[in-house]
Amino acid sequence: MTTQVQYPFDQALIESFSVQNNEPDWFKNLRLAALEKIDVLPLPNPDRTKIDKWNFTHFQQHAQASSVYTNVDDLPEQVKSLINVEGGVKNLYVQHNQTAGFVSLSDELKQKGVIFTDLLTAVKEHGDLVQKYFMTNAVKVDENRLTAFHTALVNGGAFLYIPQNVQINEPIQTIFVHDNADAPLINHVLIVADKNSAVTYVENYFSLNDELEGIANIITEVIAQDNANVKFGAVDTLAKGVTTYVNRRGYAWRDARIEWALGLMNDGNTISDNTTNLHGDGSFADTKTVVVGRGKQIQNFTTRVIHHGKGTEGFILKHGVVKDNATTVFNGIGKIEHGASKSNAEQETRVLMLSDKARGDANPILLIDEDDVMAGHAASVGRVDPTQLYYLMSRGISKAEAERLIIYGFLAPVVNQLPVEGVKKQLTEVIERKVK
Repeated sequence: MTTQVQYPFDQALIESFSVQNNEPDWFKNLRLAALEKIDVLPLPNPDRTKIDKWNFTHFQQHAQASSVYTNVDDLPEQVKSLINVEGGVKNLYVQHNQTAGFVSLSDELKQKGVIFTDLLTAVKEHGDLVQKYFMTNAVKVDENRLTAFHTALVNGGAFLYIPQNVQINEPIQTIFVHDNADAPLINHVLIVADKNSAVTYVENYFSLNDELEGIANIITEVIAQDNANVKFGAVDTLAKGVTTYVNRRGYAWRDARIEWALGLMNDGNTISDNTTNLHGDGSFADTKTVVVGRGKQIQNFTTRVIHHGKGTEGFILKHGVVKDNATTVFNGIGKIEHGASKSNAEQETRVLMLSDKARGDANPILLIDEDDVMAGHAASVGRVDPTQLYYLMSRGISKAEAERLIIYGFLAPVVNQLPVEGVKKQLTEVIERKVK
């Protein structure tokens, strides 16, 4: 017997939302086609984590109008602490729940053809460009139930396009503020770096209320054309009542580089997929991730680098800290496809457990379908090194402070990669608070 699941959305809701936002027909039709797939597609299947009882799709309302900020002074203090306001804010997008709250792009970048705006505006004003890349390369609509759900109901996000030969020296920053438990955060970020371009992009997700409940479905697509260079930083700090599906994907062409620095600090149950496809010869990916799990939360982080082109290089570094009754699973996958000769796949996963009931799993996997390659992995799960602890305590440092210093040093390789000082400081403070 088949059980029919009753969702809080239907074709009428999606059509109404699309018409309300004056979306072009191609986007509305894409939504409706995805809606039909939700019931027939399975949930993602993260290794060693059961998610069939998690709520990913039920909510009270699809979207609600939130604050629009006319200038930087109107922003919440938590937001202002993340940005560099000296010299004026140049390249910043702030979204409050589902509302585009504030957007700024320097005149210099506008004159060079850079596009930086909220996703729903981009769909209307830059439709040909968005249609070319949205859910066509890095992430596909029909991968699973949650990618179809995302496509049908996406209600926020950002679009960034860097034209050919444009090198952006200052970071582009987005901040997604969540404080509405009734409406889901279904966010899509699409970054397209054309040939020979370069950009550093940093985003923040955070809840204004630590007790907030709800769901978040986040997809990011980074497309790096030939010889493009994209540095992507993120800090996620959603509340413990928010169930999160986050899927960040990269697609690199010839000699392109995608570098990820991810601070994944949500307090709720989370599954994360971070995959980089190295399609072009000579392309490169470097993924650095830090995680802290606490309380009773369950988290699963899958990181993949898939080599298709010749002479590609992919590096994965993941450091996690688990305490209390939390469970965290790290899956690292380096895959070298047949034909990707001269490629190199390396990964390292380290997990520190700070309490007896905490559980951390590190699962390194190498899938090699080519002979003339290099590949390797390292993984460890354990407690704070007593030798390091003794060394620090022998110099007059208390045990608690010595543990704090060891943990911070353990997570520093990712923290130090974030290019915005306010964001780096925020991640440091979050780590301090969570491991205290």
